Amino acid sequence: MKLLELMRSRHSIRGYSSREVKKEKLDYVIEAFRVAPSAKNIQPWHLVVVNNKDIINKLVPACNNQTFISEAPIVIAVIGDEMNAYGRMGGYASSLFVDIGIALEHLILAAWEKGLGTCWIGAFTEEEVKRILNVPGDLRVVALTPLGYPDAEPRDRGRKSAKEIVHYNSF
Repeated sequence: MKLLELMRSRHSIRGYSSREVKKEKLDYVIEAFRVAPSAKNIQPWHLVVVNNKDIINKLVPACNNQTFISEAPIVIAVIGDEMNAYGRMGGYASSLFVDIGIALEHLILAAWEKGLGTCWIGAFTEEEVKRILNVPGDLRVVALTPLGYPDAEPRDRGRKSAKEIVHYNSF
């Protein structure tokens, strides 16, 4: 499948089969994350790959009780090192969230290519996730995603047209 076709077909998955994800597929999506670009190539990130069902079940309340998370055989937490991220984007911001956004999207697209579903989880209580996963206090939990085989049909949420979002030469 061509890249744009892959991007158009990808959807957030909120229903997962309990089917095991083979190590080769997991390694592939991790590699896609690992090779993503970051500002000044700092790579201010870590992944916590959770395949222990007890720990996954503990993450559900920390993720606003999104119970579909517990259906997936794997949950990946993306941890950011804000102190080491490039700190001068646009003269006002750290690159951390952009860097991690790019890398996590690499992982999400690689997963879809391999027949695996994901769902970017931004609704969570950071301190609770940090406690459950033993994340050091100076690091940030930026996002989580379940990873597994889809067991539900995603609904098409539509996209804005290019005319609605693209501006040429000035806003």
